[in-house]
Amino acid sequence: MGFIRADIASLPQSGIARVAVSRLGDPKVIPLWFGEGDMVTPRFIRDAAKTALDDGETFYSYTRGTTELRDAIQTYLGNLYGVDIHPDRISVPGSSMLCVTIAAQMALTQGDHALAVSPHWPNIEYAMRITGADFGIVRQRQTAQGWELTAAEIIAAVQPNTRCIFVNTPCNPTGWVMPAEEQQQLLEYCRQQQILLIADEVYHRMAYGMEHSPSFLQLAREDDPLFVIYGLSKSWAMTGWRLGWVVAPPALQAQWQIMSENFNTGATVFAQRAAATALLQGEPLVADLRDHYAQGRDIVMQALGSHPRISLSQPEGAFYVFPHIEGLQSSMDFALDLLAEEDVGVAPGYTFGEGNEQHIRICFARSHEQLREGLSRLVRFIDRTSRVAV
Repeated sequence: MGFIRADIASLPQSGIARVAVSRLGDPKVIPLWFGEGDMVTPRFIRDAAKTALDDGETFYSYTRGTTELRDAIQTYLGNLYGVDIHPDRISVPGSSMLCVTIAAQMALTQGDHALAVSPHWPNIEYAMRITGADFGIVRQRQTAQGWELTAAEIIAAVQPNTRCIFVNTPCNPTGWVMPAEEQQQLLEYCRQQQILLIADEVYHRMAYGMEHSPSFLQLAREDDPLFVIYGLSKSWAMTGWRLGWVVAPPALQAQWQIMSENFNTGATVFAQRAAATALLQGEPLVADLRDHYAQGRDIVMQALGSHPRISLSQPEGAFYVFPHIEGLQSSMDFALDLLAEEDVGVAPGYTFGEGNEQHIRICFARSHEQLREGLSRLVRFIDRTSRVAV
C-alpha cells in the first residue's frame, strides 16, 4: 500500500506475538511468554477504581495526570529514594510504553541515531525506528558471574549523531541491574554531551536482595537530559490497567502536556485513583510479589541451571531468565515446536535484538505449580529433541 510510510509498512511483528497469537487464551497452554503473572490485581486497588466510578469520575482530566496521582507519585518516590520530585516533573500520559514512545518522539527524527542497551524488549526498537531515526545496540555480555555491561562500553558505542541512549535496568529480558557507579558515569556523559538518557526503571522493585534497584533519580539534577520511566504493571499486578509515569526536567512540562494530549488525551481517570491507592497503600503487596518472584527464580535455576545444554545466568532483577541453548539454530522454530508439542509458550530470543538467536526468554512470574510443570515440559522437549530447532 503506497500510502503507508515504507518504514512503518516494513515493521515486523515481534517474535513474542508471532508465537502467542494463535494460542492466546488456550487453557492447555502454560504461558511463560508474556511479562506478567497470573494473580488478579488485589481487591483494595480494584475497589479504589470502583469507588472512583461510583463518584462519577468519568470525565476528561489533566492530560499529565490527576493531582491526586502525581502527588502520590511524589510521596512514593520520596519515601523510596529520599528525593523530592516536584509534581510538575511528573507526567502520567497512559502506559509506560506510551511514555517511551513520547520520549522517542521528543528526541529523534530522520538522520538521528538512537542507542539502546541490549538484549532489549522489541517494542523499544520499534518506538525508536518509527521516528525515522537509525537504531543501534550495545550488547550485554553473558559471563560466569552474570550479565555485564559498563558505562564505558555504552559510551564507546555512541555515534556523532546519537541523540538518545536507552537503558532498561533491571533489564527485560536478562535481569541485569546497572550499578550506581556506572549510572553516575553514564549520566555525567549525557549531561556533558546533551544526549537524552531514557531510563526504563519499570522493574525497579524487582531487585533481589534489596528494596529497589539503583535509580538515576538518586543521582540526577532536575535539569539533566534524563527521562526516568516507571509503571504499575509489574510490582502491583496491574498489567491490564496500562498506567505508567515519567519524571522529566521541569522545563519540559508543557511539552509533556502537549504530547500526552495528542497521543492519548490522558490516562483513564478512574484508573488513576486505583494507581494512587496502589502507590500509597501497596508496600505489603510489593514485598509479597517480590518474594513470590524470588521463589520463582529459584525454581528456574534448580530446573535449568545444571542442564548440560543450557547456559543460564541468575538474574539480579526483573522476573525473566534468558538462557542460551547449545546447538539451537532458530529460536523461533524452537518456540513454535515447544508450543505445538508441549503446550508451553516461551519468547524466542531473536526478537530481543542481534546476537540472541540461541536464547529464549522465560517469565517466572506465574504460579509456582504452573512454572514447575512448564519447566519440566521444556526440559523434556530439549532432552528428546536431537536437533533443538528444525
